[in-house]
Amino acid sequence: MDFYRIKERSSKNGVIEVYPDFRVCRSKDLMVRGKSFYAIWDEEQNIWSTDEYDVQRLVDLDLARYAEDVKKRNEGIVSTKYLGDFSSNSWLRFRNYVGHLSDSSVDLDEELTFANTEVTKSDYVSRRLPYPLLQGDISAYDEIMGVLYDPEQRAKLEWAIGAIVAGDSKYIQKFIVLYGPQGSGKSTVLNIVLDLFEGYTTMFDAKALTGQNNSFATEVFRGNPLVAIQQDGDLSKIQDNTKLNSIVSHEYMVMNEKFKSSYTARVNAFAFMGTNTAVKITDAKSGIIRRLIDVHPSGNKVSPKRYHTLISQIKFELGAIAHHCLTTYQEMGKNYYSDYVPIEMMLQTDVFFNFIEAHFDIFREQDGTSLKQAYDLYKLFCEETNVEYRVPQFKFREELKNYFGQFDERAEVDGVRVRSWFSIFLSDKFKTQITLPDPALSLVLDETESIFDKEWHAQPAQYATTKETPHQKWADVTTTLQDIDTSRLHYVKLPVNHIVIDFDLKDADGNKSLELNLEAASKWPKTYSELSKGGAGIHLHYLYEGDAEGLSRVYGEGIEIKVFVGDSSLRRKLTQCNHIPITTISSGLPLKEKKVINHEAVKSEKTLRDLVERNLRKEIHQGTKPSMDFIHKILEDAYASDLAYDLTDLRPRVMAFANNSSNQSLYCLKLVAKMQFKSEETAAAVEVKPAEDRVVFFDCEVFPNLFVLNWMIDGDNDFLGRANVVRMINPKPHEVEDITRMKLVGFNCRNYDNHILYARMMGYNNEELYRLSQRIISGSPNAKFGEAYNLSYTDIYDFASAANKMALKKWQIKLGIRHQELGLPWDQPVPPELWDKVAEYCDNDVISTGVVFHHLKGDWVARQILAALSGLTCNDTTNSHSKKIIFGDNRKPQSAFNYTKLADQFPGYTFDTYAKTDKSHYREEVVGEGGYVYAEPGMYTNVAVLDVTSMHPTSIEQLNLFGTEYTKTFSDIKNARVMIKRGDLKSARKVLDGRLAPFLEEENANLTGLSDALKTVVNSVYGLTRAGCENEFGDPRNIDNIVAKRGALFVIDLKHAVQEKGFQAVHIKTDSIKIPDATQEIIDFVFEFGAKYGYGFEHETTYEKFCLVNKAVYIAKVDEDFRKFGDLHPWTATGAEFAHPYIFKTLFSKEAVDFWDMCETKAVTTSIYLDFDEPEEDGEGTPMVLTEDTKHFVGKVGSFVPIKPGRGGATMLRIDKNGKFGAVNKTIGYRWLEAEIVENAHREDDIDTDYFRKLCDEAIASISEYGDFEWFVS
Repeated sequence: MDFYRIKERSSKNGVIEVYPDFRVCRSKDLMVRGKSFYAIWDEEQNIWSTDEYDVQRLVDLDLARYAEDVKKRNEGIVSTKYLGDFSSNSWLRFRNYVGHLSDSSVDLDEELTFANTEVTKSDYVSRRLPYPLLQGDISAYDEIMGVLYDPEQRAKLEWAIGAIVAGDSKYIQKFIVLYGPQGSGKSTVLNIVLDLFEGYTTMFDAKALTGQNNSFATEVFRGNPLVAIQQDGDLSKIQDNTKLNSIVSHEYMVMNEKFKSSYTARVNAFAFMGTNTAVKITDAKSGIIRRLIDVHPSGNKVSPKRYHTLISQIKFELGAIAHHCLTTYQEMGKNYYSDYVPIEMMLQTDVFFNFIEAHFDIFREQDGTSLKQAYDLYKLFCEETNVEYRVPQFKFREELKNYFGQFDERAEVDGVRVRSWFSIFLSDKFKTQITLPDPALSLVLDETESIFDKEWHAQPAQYATTKETPHQKWADVTTTLQDIDTSRLHYVKLPVNHIVIDFDLKDADGNKSLELNLEAASKWPKTYSELSKGGAGIHLHYLYEGDAEGLSRVYGEGIEIKVFVGDSSLRRKLTQCNHIPITTISSGLPLKEKKVINHEAVKSEKTLRDLVERNLRKEIHQGTKPSMDFIHKILEDAYASDLAYDLTDLRPRVMAFANNSSNQSLYCLKLVAKMQFKSEETAAAVEVKPAEDRVVFFDCEVFPNLFVLNWMIDGDNDFLGRANVVRMINPKPHEVEDITRMKLVGFNCRNYDNHILYARMMGYNNEELYRLSQRIISGSPNAKFGEAYNLSYTDIYDFASAANKMALKKWQIKLGIRHQELGLPWDQPVPPELWDKVAEYCDNDVISTGVVFHHLKGDWVARQILAALSGLTCNDTTNSHSKKIIFGDNRKPQSAFNYTKLADQFPGYTFDTYAKTDKSHYREEVVGEGGYVYAEPGMYTNVAVLDVTSMHPTSIEQLNLFGTEYTKTFSDIKNARVMIKRGDLKSARKVLDGRLAPFLEEENANLTGLSDALKTVVNSVYGLTRAGCENEFGDPRNIDNIVAKRGALFVIDLKHAVQEKGFQAVHIKTDSIKIPDATQEIIDFVFEFGAKYGYGFEHETTYEKFCLVNKAVYIAKVDEDFRKFGDLHPWTATGAEFAHPYIFKTLFSKEAVDFWDMCETKAVTTSIYLDFDEPEEDGEGTPMVLTEDTKHFVGKVGSFVPIKPGRGGATMLRIDKNGKFGAVNKTIGYRWLEAEIVENAHREDDIDTDYFRKLCDEAIASISEYGDFEWFVS
């Protein structure tokens, strides 16, 4: 390219250096704007690239070719100064070179480029739309637009879209404002526009453009977008409309970007904005009025199910929609709206609109009014609603005309002559919303004669083998589709543009579901369809108008796009199909690469609370209704953003404020019901001080007609040692309030039981409690109460360490507690005679909660110490304690954070934000986002296991992640734990400014509990720093999880270093490396290598024998020198295949197998049943008669043992959401009974040990793949 030459020079030691020498010239291949890189021409891709890293790629390719030529001349050693090698300084030289160049650029992408558009270098194209511009079917678009917008309003939108497609929009000085209430269809249109012009759009902030502090407001236009969109804008208060006028008028203006020099550019974007508030502009600034085209939704709606179906189908109509809008624009003409004035937007002020709405019934009944009557009503309305500014009568008259079809200066009404008479009231402005009926959504496959067979009869085809593979290579196939029986399994070659959408959705238990697949496929454009080979999947056939090879092969989870290139072919077996021709589509499918636009909102809970408070005092709006509208708007904005807030304490005040409205109380109260007073993230609540000192375990059950609250005091048992559980059936609010004065301990109660109790105290009846319960279970974001979180003293599930977090039912199985399931439908009323059964079930859960609490005593002690350190309550979350201990009261510590670009420390490391998988690469390897894992399966001896000491915490320290002050606090916590473990209490007392001293002074100080508490903080912090985790520890710049990534890059360097020493690194798992045939020299080398990066190592153990099956499964025999005192055997297993207790004891440790080693835990998301469809003998050889209903309800989880045939076992089934039964995973071929029943009945002899022998055989086979099993276990 013309902006550099490749040169070479020889050094003193004879090395030839090849390097790029950058030229000072007006380049035709490189564009510079604002002293920064703008674009480079990519000849191979035939496109201008705005990705600066493409400079590195293209120049380095050129350097590599040149260096290869130099090597061929055999003139010596060649050293190439690649831009990609940071140490070569070539990249810095290029950046410095660009910074010294004058601006030399041409605006890119001034017109749309479609998938079927031919382009040249001089077209200055840097992007393409993923669809061609073609006439086609737009039935889904037509239906949804026909409902949401009347023809006149729809024409405005299609004219604007057509102008963009035609390339005329940059000459049209207009912008679109979609004005209507929430949920009326504004976002639907804006999202369609986003899809239509993907890559050519930007998101702008109209408020910033029209405000006074708007220096960088135009930065969003830096990429020369053709469309600018704001989903929810506000032009109700304009301070300065200069920039907005310049943008709409497409004038040249000075562009300011942060950290770059300013430059002059012309904004070509056509603007679209959605808003719930009218655009209010004074006469002095009415220039915008001449440019504004307002669009009003009809108010009609499509049913939700139909809406989602249509939206899914629109993605396939984009090319045809663009063509349709282009035709509409060409028919209407460029100047169609030149003289358009948005009368409705200009005259529709909040006060006047509310006045008409308040007197709607009067005007509709009279169908007319005199000016005097109307103005008298208006003055009274202003007095009652405290409106300070009244519209003068002459202006009032003009505005009132907009609500009546006719105005007469003089008229005769009922024989009386009146002046200034308004008649024909336009009630349509207040029309009721209409929801259209939902057409049936179904894909019917009831044909056996295939259109596909006729269409592609001449395509090569062949039968499948018994292994379901093609018989021959396609080059040798002579048969076609018409020559074979398509009802048999076969393969057929198809044209590249014939694609198949393969639906392979599975139900909750992992089984392919025909119902789910039919439902999903019904949402796609109608086309020829078939059942898959197995009969549960769906194949939709389409002809794709475009480059099919560029399509992504994955549409979504369980939906695959099959494209047949090369020798790939369709595996097929015709059973049932439909009779619809194969449809052509040109859009709606994902391409192999797709960029995602991220939206950010910067707000604070304090600002939000202050705004609500000010509105309640009427400091912003004088009227109740506009104040309520404002509160609703800011809460909606906050809820849609990433702000964590909880204003539920303000809800009663807002409700009272709404109720005090003189004329709009009903409207305002309805608005309160829609307000989002709390974000999805739970806010901290005020601690409830218990009146009783003893811990009380509790649990509750909720049905439509029944509320059961059971509790027991810790240690309160009867004379037989049985727990005294108190049952409260349908307790009253004051009774529940009494219970909350005790130290309540529940299991996951912060997220469920607490909110049920709080709602009861507020007076919720059983039906309301049930509805609340369902909302909580379904994850409704506004279902919980901020004040309810700390009703409990603590929550076992929350304070449990990571290894101990599991459901209560699984704890019951693990600890041998009685496991009981209720077996009643949760959505049905419970007959009164079964209320005691529900209470008994609840008893069992209360008792289980107490047992688990004592089992996790260590975790509980750690939580208590954590609370004492942080000053928070035991009921606050671990994350809250960690944030308080490290950051104190600073809620925005990110300003002190330090972000490190890992490519600076690890040259060659790359991270692709937009890649769906394999985002990170280093040294020609894919780097996992959570850590590096590597395996060379095989059988090895003398394997040294070397572990990094506290890898993630060390990475945080080495990166100085939280800045100097906060990183030091984190290091103190980490080091204090080590000091305590080593017994160095004197040093531990000094760290953290002496905060640990009180816990170390007592003679019987709980050092283990303190160490565990500090460990909890250290472990929780890493999880909070992960990319995408938004909290006080999260840095928005940390998109590639640099804490884990630094460790991963280090172990990759370590692996290569070990290999260069002649050793193998056969297994790496995040912070551990295993080296076979290890010598002391290689172990010392690893320790020294880690120290260079700041990591310490421990020689954890050495395996005498080690068999690695895959990255996650291995079995090993610990070397004698590393066995711990008291170990019964030298074996250790990782992964279910070898760690299964029966396999481990039988094959390796040779320990005796007990009953619980033969129990299998099974869990499903719905319910497990045991189907006793096999008659059981009565003990005398006579089969017992089965009842009609042979299915026994178990629950979601249970412990089972396999039973010999004929001994009364049952098939294990699970029920799906449609009520159909299917086998539980890995249970087919065996009979089962619940473990508790078998143990209590002493039926151990009935256990089917063939099941376990098969598991052992499979484990032996796995090991035998890599060596001799007998030698390995000897």
